[in-house]
Amino acid sequence: MGQQGTQTRIWARKGTRPRVVKQQQFLYQYIFGAVCPTQKSCAAIVVPCANHYGLEEHLKEISFHIPKKRHGVVIMDRAGWHTKVDIQCPDNISFLFLPAYAPELNPQENVWQHLKDTYLANRVFHSSQEIIDACCDAWNSFAKSPELIASITFRKWISLI
Repeated sequence: MGQQGTQTRIWARKGTRPRVVKQQQFLYQYIFGAVCPTQKSCAAIVVPCANHYGLEEHLKEISFHIPKKRHGVVIMDRAGWHTKVDIQCPDNISFLFLPAYAPELNPQENVWQHLKDTYLANRVFHSSQEIIDACCDAWNSFAKSPELIASITFRKWISLI
């Protein structure tokens, strides 16, 4: 999420042409997020760059939220930092990689779209801290809605795992 964020539709009077700001700067922050549709819970961190170090920190956060004597399966696409050979993964987590070029199978894509559409689109950010605050506020609002978490992320095939 960042200064060159998403533009989405907005309400306007019929016959008018609403204006939406589009920034040209390049400050960004990245939300690493995960959801559990069956537990209706989620975990996330906001990091300054998307790489394997951020992923490892995120895996620690996910691991913290997995109940004792349970094991989590993290479904991931094949981004470069997801497939690095020496990723430090907690013992209570396993990976399930999606087929290449199949973003529709990734439930997390619906979360990103919801966050952008509902909280982060059509915004102007003046600093990295504003972006971090907006990302945290958006994620925390999403996290307070367990039924929403389940409704937009549940896939029938996940229950078969």
